[in-house]
Amino acid sequence: MSLTLKDDIAVPAPIRLLLALPGLAVVARLALASPFLTSGVTKLSDFSGATAEVAGLVGGGLGATQAGLVAAAVILVKLGGSLLFLTRRYCWLGAGLLAGFTVAATLLAHAFWAFDGPERGRQAATFFEHLAIVGGFAMAALFVNGRRTA
Repeated sequence: MSLTLKDDIAVPAPIRLLLALPGLAVVARLALASPFLTSGVTKLSDFSGATAEVAGLVGGGLGATQAGLVAAAVILVKLGGSLLFLTRRYCWLGAGLLAGFTVAATLLAHAFWAFDGPERGRQAATFFEHLAIVGGFAMAALFVNGRRTA
């Protein structure tokens, strides 16, 4: 037996009940934000490690002070973006911050076109996994803001 949504899309009753669970949207957004939350907390607790990571990604072009400022911005975006993403009112802003960060970090850290052999395949897989996360942020923002159609 299936139920039909108002736009004639058939959804099996167990799935419809699951989708109607109170809090499911927040739990789903928490799952999507969890890598950013945990990474932000880890970087905050080991700021010198976060600074070294930033310096390593962008090469020797940044001094220690500049790398520290970038690391602080990364932590702020990860934690602040995650918290905004979990709200209903500012979900769109958190999604935008986290998606923008993900695009920038992915281009810096997983430029698969710069690799050869098996490493190119691994980097490409990670690149497209991160692209899927960006799509997840967009879908979450669309659904939280009331848009239900493609």
